[in-house]
Amino acid sequence: MTAEPHSPLLLAIEDLSVAFGSVKAIQDVTMYMDKGELLVIIGPNGAGKTTLLDLICGKTKATAGSIKLKDIELTNQAEHRIVAHGVGRKFQTPSVYEALTVYENLEVSFPQGKTVFGSLLFKMSAEADRKIRETASSIFLDAELDRPAAELSHGQKQWLEIGMLLIQEPELMMLDEPVAGMSVREREQTADLLNRISEGRSIIVIEHDMEFVRRIARKVTVMHQGRILAQGTMDQVQSDPRVIEVYLGH
Repeated sequence: MTAEPHSPLLLAIEDLSVAFGSVKAIQDVTMYMDKGELLVIIGPNGAGKTTLLDLICGKTKATAGSIKLKDIELTNQAEHRIVAHGVGRKFQTPSVYEALTVYENLEVSFPQGKTVFGSLLFKMSAEADRKIRETASSIFLDAELDRPAAELSHGQKQWLEIGMLLIQEPELMMLDEPVAGMSVREREQTADLLNRISEGRSIIVIEHDMEFVRRIARKVTVMHQGRILAQGTMDQVQSDPRVIEVYLGH
């Protein structure tokens, strides 16, 4: 089951496949995302969830099919070009500059500094400083701006990496298991954060924590063995016998 395309589309994936040798990791996946949509992808380990994000961001190249962001074909583009088109990706393990402070991590992520040339010319402006402080507040780290990232908790590092994406203002954010290793309270805060930042941008979240998924899910896609098994609201997929058999029932 896949959603039918309708305006305003941000992302269109059609007949997407990738094989690693004889292993078909993604098989004929078709899905569409609207602007401002928050989509959660769930499924058992090995279902192809992370591989799908790898394909969208250009880390892995498709064997067949199409990925379009606002009608721009992404399948043959380099990763840095896909970022420039407005795609941001957070991986499972937080990737922050531990020797730098929270403020400095956000500063080096500021859009004007994204290229080597831009970094050399980048001068801190009042506007950039305001944006950094606003972003830090939105990710619950406004009191930690002068703290080295190495001293943050695991959950705070997850938030910082989300902030490093946010400050670049991507149109599509992809978050791979954003609450892994977080406390219950941090998961609740992260759900509030994602619900807030999804206004005006599209977000794909991969997650195993079903309680967290219920807090944020507007649309859920279930993957199994490289294919889309079901798609709909959380209630719809939870009651789907196929989903219960391969995932939720175990």
